[in-house]
Amino acid sequence: VIKHYESNARFIAYERRFPTCHLIPMFVDSEVLEETESEDGSVHNVQRRCKLDVDAPRLLKRIAGVDYVYFSQENTLNKRERTLHIESHNETFSNRVIIHELCSYSAHPENEDWTCFEQSASLDIKSFFGFESTVEKIAMKQYASSIKKGKEIIEFYLNQLEEEGISHVPRWTPSLDAPSSSVTTKPVCATPKLLQLELPVTPMENQTGTPDDKLDADYIKRYLGDLTPLQESCLIRLRQWLQESHKGKIPKDEHILRFLRARDFNMEKAREILCQSLTWRKQHQVDYLLETWTSPQVLSDYYTGGWHHHDKEGRPLYILRLGQMDTKGLVRALGEESLLRHVLSINEEGLRRCEENTKVFGRPISCWTCLVDLEGLNMRHLWRPGVKALLRIIEVVEANYPETLGRLLILRAPRVFPVLWTLVSPFIDENTRKKFLIYAGNDYQGPGGLLDYIDKEVIPDFLGGECMCEVPEGGLVPKSLYRTAEELENEDISLWTETIYQSASVFKGAPHEVVLEIIDAASVITWDFDVCKGDVVFHLYHSKRAPQPPRKDPLVGQHSSITTPGGNNVQLIDKSWTLGLDYSMVESPLTCKEGESVQGSHVTRWPGFYILQWRFHTMPGSASTNLPRVDDVLASLQVSSHKCKVMYYTEVIGSEDFRGSMTSLESSHSGFSQLSHATSNHSQSSSMISR
Repeated sequence: VIKHYESNARFIAYERRFPTCHLIPMFVDSEVLEETESEDGSVHNVQRRCKLDVDAPRLLKRIAGVDYVYFSQENTLNKRERTLHIESHNETFSNRVIIHELCSYSAHPENEDWTCFEQSASLDIKSFFGFESTVEKIAMKQYASSIKKGKEIIEFYLNQLEEEGISHVPRWTPSLDAPSSSVTTKPVCATPKLLQLELPVTPMENQTGTPDDKLDADYIKRYLGDLTPLQESCLIRLRQWLQESHKGKIPKDEHILRFLRARDFNMEKAREILCQSLTWRKQHQVDYLLETWTSPQVLSDYYTGGWHHHDKEGRPLYILRLGQMDTKGLVRALGEESLLRHVLSINEEGLRRCEENTKVFGRPISCWTCLVDLEGLNMRHLWRPGVKALLRIIEVVEANYPETLGRLLILRAPRVFPVLWTLVSPFIDENTRKKFLIYAGNDYQGPGGLLDYIDKEVIPDFLGGECMCEVPEGGLVPKSLYRTAEELENEDISLWTETIYQSASVFKGAPHEVVLEIIDAASVITWDFDVCKGDVVFHLYHSKRAPQPPRKDPLVGQHSSITTPGGNNVQLIDKSWTLGLDYSMVESPLTCKEGESVQGSHVTRWPGFYILQWRFHTMPGSASTNLPRVDDVLASLQVSSHKCKVMYYTEVIGSEDFRGSMTSLESSHSGFSQLSHATSNHSQSSSMISR
């Protein structure tokens, strides 16, 4: 509802948007192509050509070969019916993209002093140089922005009319001697007839310009920093790949960029390490670490590290008094994995603080500064299990938190430091080592020292500043807190085995299989698995009889369940079984590529035994083999390219627990609803899978 002005007053206000409008920066210019008016003056029609500077990535404009986009617009004011209709469509790229928009102002049917405003649009992208998804997001953003601005602009010009003393415009009334409402044309210039688009006009969702829009220049500058066209293209492509393969689990752009930067924007290398990290986070529930991890009291008392304000660039500042830390005592009291968990929680907190500081300082802050005070460092810190724990921590952090360290300030390095540096530096990425600044003695207090990076007001008291620092002073961990080797081993195992996921190896000729017994025919089987290495084909089978447990093979003296360093391999379907006779397929095969994440469910129609199978994906034309199963497995072990790895979780939900959603899962046939192009739109599939 807009202010109660007569329709021609709204038209006067609307016309003031042209030829340019300072309230719409992207609106560069416009020209009138044709203007017509009926003889009785009741209908006024204007056709324009509008020039827009679309807020799109520079790379996309360069590929498209345009700087501006042109739209045709037709405005029709009907004073008799008290309506204003605006119709527009794009001229630029009309053979690739069709945008059709309708806007209307009309008198409210129940209160003629009110004005109703309706707006709708349709978008049909046929092709756009491989950037269809990107163009769709840009168009959605621009349209959402115009929705938000439309009412504000008309109100602005109505208020401007009031300021000029135009507070009332009388309603139109026909003149007594006026002719019939035939239309006369006042040609401004020749123009082709407007295209009559036979497209459905569907309202778009009213979105606001949030970081989820992702690709506009303001967002990149505000949250990601300067990116070259090539870097921006890599981000778009990698994110698009993740959207297709990890639906619903897409990390933020800042996180994707860290992995791209860590591999100098090499797409394949960045994709590989990012997928490995996402799988690792999922397996060990790292996303929930800050909520689930409770730091043991011994860490609170003796771990000499903590967050302390921020540096001059707004980066969160972490202080570690390594020289005061009893590394041997902490390892003996907690174990290597507990220390690793604590360091991971510090990194997760660092990511959270970077996001907060980005909002506070209004510029991209994607990494933090670490200040390491080595005063007190001596040979006891080079205790072998302690160094081993340190190297393990560096390895995990380097793999999963690349480009999160903006700068490392090492202060008061003693003579023993070169020994420690020689041990750990080979495990630190070269790009990370370039961020190290090392100061011996009190050199950090002079030119080029600490004051160049940290404000004087936040320099800790133990470094000669006036700011009180809450980082624990450390000290020796009492030996009464030490634990036995067996206790530490059990603790380390429990920390990383407390996961709902299992790992399995899949070999050429040796699939991995999991059997689930179903009593209630209306149960729901759910699965969630990641393909960590290689390509696999996923099957779901049903059998009335139970597969036999792995048999002991007399030739190798062990069960046919093969244990490998990459996980277990279990085969349950007997080679003598015949598909269609002894067991049947209840889901269409699904080919899954390396790095993909798959979730799905299946409503069971019969009781019995359901077998989930992951089979090595053999490329078409590959030679098959008839080797015995164990021999085939052992032969496959010789060839690393014939080994795949999956991480999976499966669960059976009883019908009584799933009754509320059962309708959405039931189907007359099985099929992968979101993956299969052949899935019918008229039935709902029993399998819901997103990758």
